[in-house]
Amino acid sequence: MRIEHIAINVAQPKEVAAWYIKNCDMKIAREVGGPAEVHFLSDSSGNTLVEIYNNPKAAIPNYADQHPLILHFAFVSENADADRSRLEAAGATFVVDETTPAGDRLVMLRDPWGLAIQLCCRKTPMI
Repeated sequence: MRIEHIAINVAQPKEVAAWYIKNCDMKIAREVGGPAEVHFLSDSSGNTLVEIYNNPKAAIPNYADQHPLILHFAFVSENADADRSRLEAAGATFVVDETTPAGDRLVMLRDPWGLAIQLCCRKTPMI
């Protein structure tokens, strides 16, 4: 088995999807109209999908109030400082910049809706 996608229930799926497309090098793999406004976004590799949607059958978490380690998008970053600056200019907010004992630099931000974004500069790439 392999993971097809991870799904995130949000209040404004069209706006959230547009922000990630514009600012995180993602593109629409599939879009489904209707009240749920489903957007399947693929990363630049085309191998990872995220579903951004709104389904009133489930509550939308207050992502901004959750610790960013509960849920976050982790993006490979070749230049965390440049990516951080660019994302902050687009409305993201800074949370923390840490280096792990293994030598990985991890910069945590929040998108304009409070979802956590991690910029990963790995000492040794994982993928």
